[in-house]
Amino acid sequence: MKDLAYVTLYRLFRLFVLYTPETVRFPVVRSMARLAYLLDRRHRAVAYVNLGIAFGDTLPEREKKRIVKRTYENLLFLIHDFVLNRGITRAELLEKTEVIDRHHIDEAIRKKRPVIFITAHYGNWEVASLVAAALYGPITIVGRPLDSKKMNEILKEGREQLDVELVEKKGAMRRLITALRNGRNVGLLVDQNTTRDEGIEVTFFGKTVRHTPAAALLARRLDAVVIPIFVRSDDHKRYTVKAYPPIEMETTESAQEDIRRHVQAQADVTERAIREKPDEWFWLHKRWRSHYNDLYEKEKTR
Repeated sequence: MKDLAYVTLYRLFRLFVLYTPETVRFPVVRSMARLAYLLDRRHRAVAYVNLGIAFGDTLPEREKKRIVKRTYENLLFLIHDFVLNRGITRAELLEKTEVIDRHHIDEAIRKKRPVIFITAHYGNWEVASLVAAALYGPITIVGRPLDSKKMNEILKEGREQLDVELVEKKGAMRRLITALRNGRNVGLLVDQNTTRDEGIEVTFFGKTVRHTPAAALLARRLDAVVIPIFVRSDDHKRYTVKAYPPIEMETTESAQEDIRRHVQAQADVTERAIREKPDEWFWLHKRWRSHYNDLYEKEKTR
C-alpha cells in the first residue's frame, strides 16, 4: 500500500513537472518546499542540530533558518530535475553544465589513471555521475536500494543513463575493483555517517565523525586518483560542477595511517565545499550521529 502511494505521488509530480510551464512550476515547487519545511518537524530539527554542531554561534539564527529552508528547496528541485533529466542526451546535459577547474580531471584522464570521483549530498548530487559519464565515459556508482521496490526501479532507471552503472552497497567493493580494472571510472558519495565496523574516525567541522574508507582503500589497492567534485546551482536551471585538486594516496609502511590520512583529506575537502556555500548541503541527515547522537535525541524531546 505504501509502495503504491509513493509511486502515485511520484507520477503526479512527474505529470506536473512535464506539463506545467516553468513560470508556474518554479513558484509551486518553492511553495511545496516551504510547506515541507513547516510540516517536517523531525528532519527540520536534525538540520538545526547539524548547523549548531558545525557552526555553533558563528551563524545567526536567521541565516540558519535560510539554510534549512534552502535545503528543502534543493531537495524538491533535485526531484524536479530527476524527472526532467530522464532520457536526457549527452549534448542536452552538457548544454546546461559548466565545469570549473576541469584541468584537475583532465590531467588524470590524460595519464590514464583509474579515477574515483567523490562527492557529497550537495546541490544536485544526482547529476554528478551523469556529467562525469558525459565527459569522461563509463562510470560505476554505488547506491542503497530504496524501501519501495517500484520507486527503486524508477530511481535505478534514472541513474543508469549515459553509461552509468549502479551497484548496490552490499558487496560493492568487488564490483568497484572490477569496474576500475576494466577501465570504468567510479563515483562515491562519502558524506554520510557509517557504522563502527564500516567507518574510520576523522574530524569534520572540528568534530569527530565516522567516514567511509572505500575510496581510500580502492585508491591504495589500484593506484587510483581520487577527485572531489561538487554540483551547484543558483537558479535550478543550470549546473556548475566544481572540481577540486586530486587526493593522492601517500604510500608508507603503515597502510592504516595512509588510509586514515586519505580519508581525512576527503572530509576536509567536503567541509571546504560546504563552507563555501552552506545552503547546498543536505543538512537533513544525522551526520554526527556516531558521536553526538545525544544532541539529536535531546532535540526530539523539545
